[in-house]
Amino acid sequence: MSSPDLLQIPVFYSILQNADVASFSPSAGKPALLAGELCASGMPLRWVVPSPVEVGDLQRVHAASYVAGILDGSLANGFGTRDRAVARSLLHTCGAMLGAARAATPELPAAALVSGFHHAGWSHNHGFCTFNGLMVAAAALFAEGRAERVAILDCDAHVGDGTEDILNRVPGLGPRILHAIFGNTRGHAYLGEIEDLARRLAEFGPDLILYQAGADPHVDDPLGGVLTSPQLRRRDLRVFQIAKRLGIPVAWNLAGGYQRGGRTGIDPVLAIHMATFEAAVRVYIESQPEGQGERGADEQPCRRRRSDQPEAAGENAGESGAMLGGGQWP
Repeated sequence: MSSPDLLQIPVFYSILQNADVASFSPSAGKPALLAGELCASGMPLRWVVPSPVEVGDLQRVHAASYVAGILDGSLANGFGTRDRAVARSLLHTCGAMLGAARAATPELPAAALVSGFHHAGWSHNHGFCTFNGLMVAAAALFAEGRAERVAILDCDAHVGDGTEDILNRVPGLGPRILHAIFGNTRGHAYLGEIEDLARRLAEFGPDLILYQAGADPHVDDPLGGVLTSPQLRRRDLRVFQIAKRLGIPVAWNLAGGYQRGGRTGIDPVLAIHMATFEAAVRVYIESQPEGQGERGADEQPCRRRRSDQPEAAGENAGESGAMLGGGQWP
C-alpha cells in the first residue's frame, strides 16, 4: 500500500495452489476459478504470490511421519488419493494462508484463495483436508513472535474436528487459540452467535483472526443448508465490521462449498466467495473518508502476464512473497 488513496486488499494466490483432482469437492481447482472472477470484477485488490511453507512449518502441528508420508505419496491425502500433484500444491496452499496471516493489519484484511484445512488433524485427514493451514499459520506466527493469541473463526458448515485434534495434542497451543465454531446452528441463531463474537473476541484479546468464510452454510448446498444468501452476506459483513471496530487484523480463506451450476461448474459457490470480498471492500475501503480508498487512476484490471508461472519471492518481496501491484494476474 503506497498511499492512502490506493487501498487494495492483499490476495495471496499462485497457480501452484491448484491441482487437477476428480472429486466431489471442487476445492483443489477453485482458487483459479475465483481468481478469474476477481480479476473481472475490478475490485481494489493487490495480488501476492505466496512463498510455500517449509516442512518444519508443517511439523509444528502435524506428526513428522504423517508429513513425510503425504509429501512422498505413501499416505493418502484428504481426497483419498496419493496424487503427487496434490502433495505439491499443499505447500503453496498453506503458504498462502500464512502469507495472508502475516499481511493482515487492523486497517486492511488479507485473503488466501485456499480451502481444505479444518478436518486435517495431527496425523490424519478426511473431508478433502490434508494439512491444517489454519494451525500451520497460527503456530508459525507464535514461533516468529508476531502473535501471542489467535482466534480461529470457523464459519464453514462443518465442525473443525482436525483443528480440535491438534489443539488437544500440541502442548501450549490450546490457551493461545480461540476456536470459535459456527457449524451447528441455523439461520437467525447462527447470526446471533456472530453478534456475540464481539464479546468473545474482546475477552480473549487475539492479535489476529483467521476466518474460514465457508460457502457451504448456504441453504442450497448439498452438504450445508443453514443460511440464505442475504444471511451469508450479513455474516461476512458483521465479521469484518466487528474485527475492524476492535482493531483486530483478519486473514480469511474460502473453506467449503459444493453447489454446482453455471459456466464454471461452481458458479453458485463463486458468487458466495465474491460476496465475501465485496463485504471486505465495503467495510475497509468504501467506508474510508472521502479521498481515501479510491483506486488510482493508473490502476489496470487483472491482466495475464507473459508467463503463466508465478514470480519467485525475491529479497525485496518481503516475507510473504512477491507483490504484484496494479491488479496484475499472479
